[in-house]
Amino acid sequence: MAQIQGLNAHDRPPEVVRQRYKQYQKIPLAKIDGDAGIIDLCGLDPDKPADEVSITGWMSSTELRGAFDRFVKGEETLHDGGRLVENIPVFAHKRVSGLRMIPALFPPTVQTELLSRLLHRDLSNKDHLTNVHLHYDVTYPKQVSTTADAQGDAAASPCVQSPISNKVRSFFEDDLLRMINPKEPAVHKPITVQEMLNKKLRWMTLGGQYDWTSKVYPEGQPPLFPQDTAKLLRSVFPETDAQAAIVNVYSAGDTLSVHRDVSEECDVGLISVSFGCDCLFLISHDDGNGCEIIRLRSGDAVYMDGASRFAWHGVPKIIPSTCPSWLAHWPEDKDELSGKLQFEPWRGWMAEKRINLNVRQMTSEKIGLTGD
Repeated sequence: MAQIQGLNAHDRPPEVVRQRYKQYQKIPLAKIDGDAGIIDLCGLDPDKPADEVSITGWMSSTELRGAFDRFVKGEETLHDGGRLVENIPVFAHKRVSGLRMIPALFPPTVQTELLSRLLHRDLSNKDHLTNVHLHYDVTYPKQVSTTADAQGDAAASPCVQSPISNKVRSFFEDDLLRMINPKEPAVHKPITVQEMLNKKLRWMTLGGQYDWTSKVYPEGQPPLFPQDTAKLLRSVFPETDAQAAIVNVYSAGDTLSVHRDVSEECDVGLISVSFGCDCLFLISHDDGNGCEIIRLRSGDAVYMDGASRFAWHGVPKIIPSTCPSWLAHWPEDKDELSGKLQFEPWRGWMAEKRINLNVRQMTSEKIGLTGD
């Protein structure tokens, strides 16, 4: 197994991996479904997986359902007499040691709730920097100023009274035309909140604030990783202590270049969760002389451990118009108490987006969760 200390985040990928990336970056959409070189997790048969793919085990639906209930509802719901969801298969690949591919791991309710916490609550937390902060003096939506206001607005906003703060308001309930000014007016033009969310936002960092330019984590104590999200992830992937994350925001035509995640101080596995539109995910073989292309759909998860922890990987293609219908209208939602629509101006924002939550442990020492 490769050691993280001997690898450089600035290295260039092997030529064979680069060429494979370019091949699938250019693949016509009409040819994706029939391409035999793409592993589609949705189409894998646990009883007869594809060539070089094997099943390594199953995740217990009973245990997962308890964790999902606690995340969405705040408590575990009794399901006596209810139909159990089938256990979820975990697939591996012979040429990518340590890789776990888990189709449809997170059900729609969990995906929607997690997405809402990431993009309503966490995006509005000033501790979580984004690519927009690099060139703009990002200002935030007007916050709830009193406890009475917070209580009065609780029914109108799912992000009010969050575990991080009871005064957080979402950018999606902000004035669409509110201006955000650039740090260098001679270089960049001001943008509206609408332009920021539709076009400019590409990534957000949680916990350890990774510097994409220098490819290092800043020294000092990082912001606290959202505890409810960390607890959910620990229930599914107990090997990894969620200390830092990149939330990537893709639109059709966007890509993620081939790279290795080797800036952390430890070798603990990486967690990757997909929301929204499908993508083609590239990951290199153990020997670096080839790679696999995996189609990831909303709710799929990938865990990169062992040799795959240091594999070259990237996203050469977003497949447009593949967001599940139940998620396509997000963030529009109906308030349970009033019956009124929330975030109606943003209806369909997710329809052509893919969100990826990529989580890593920075140090060998586990931070742990408050309240444990």
